[in-house]
Amino acid sequence: MEPAAVYVGMNGGNFEKTYTQNVFPDFEKANGVKVVVVPGTSSDILAKATAAKGNPQMNLMFLDDGVMVRAIGAGLCEKIKDTPALADLTPGARLKNDMAVGIDLGMTGLAYNKKMFEEKGWAPPTSWMDLADPKYKEAVVFQSAAASSFGLHAFLMFNRIQGGDEKNVEPGFSKFKDTIGPNVLEYIPSSAKISEMVQTGEAAIFPLTPTAVAAHQEKNIPVEYAQPSTTVAPFVCDVRLAPWPDALVATRTRRSRRQARSGAAGDVWRPGGFPGQTSIPALQSGFVVSFLG
Repeated sequence: MEPAAVYVGMNGGNFEKTYTQNVFPDFEKANGVKVVVVPGTSSDILAKATAAKGNPQMNLMFLDDGVMVRAIGAGLCEKIKDTPALADLTPGARLKNDMAVGIDLGMTGLAYNKKMFEEKGWAPPTSWMDLADPKYKEAVVFQSAAASSFGLHAFLMFNRIQGGDEKNVEPGFSKFKDTIGPNVLEYIPSSAKISEMVQTGEAAIFPLTPTAVAAHQEKNIPVEYAQPSTTVAPFVCDVRLAPWPDALVATRTRRSRRQARSGAAGDVWRPGGFPGQTSIPALQSGFVVSFLG
């Protein structure tokens, strides 16, 4: 008999590769199921889930934090059952009312076109406000804050510098158009287009994570990462979240969760790979293999 299929909506590329190689195989073996990945950006996955709301086609979703909040607001997620594995998570990884949980933490900072910077003699960026530097006029690429956590995080950091906070974004909105706005060449729905824009010499600087930068470097795309220092907080956490149906039960041991964390973290995080980067293991990624059924 064919094993039951569990459909998982998640980002493709390196993220999918990490989980299909290091996390899902052990889970499949332990639970007699077959994980089928439905790849796409967080916005893609949200759109698919919304279109099939009356007849869900996915068992769970991995979404960026801002997109996950929208999914919960749209009634696409179910409350996670109270289990020992849930209690084992750090409180910061549990979204309000346990509608979703975090499985990894990542920094969002600034990435830049190394080739362009070297040719022009520019120093690497050090602040979020570098996005407003006139020398980058029509060379800043900004992800849509509504569709990308990277763009959202960059805007929220700018908003904090302007005196706002997550409950008051008016300072950021009122000043963005006259500061960073004139430098923006294009607002893109996701980061997929950045590699092309770097290679064509259009993009000079843009919000991105160390992991995404490493993925570009592996393809010989001249991108470097810079961690901004002039922020209210040392970095922004990009918590990728996943909603879990009521039927999920804990089946894995604490030891197996540690093994899964080790496998995922080893591929995603590269200790010492970037100046100022802290190596943060994938947060409780074993929770992914602990719950599915």
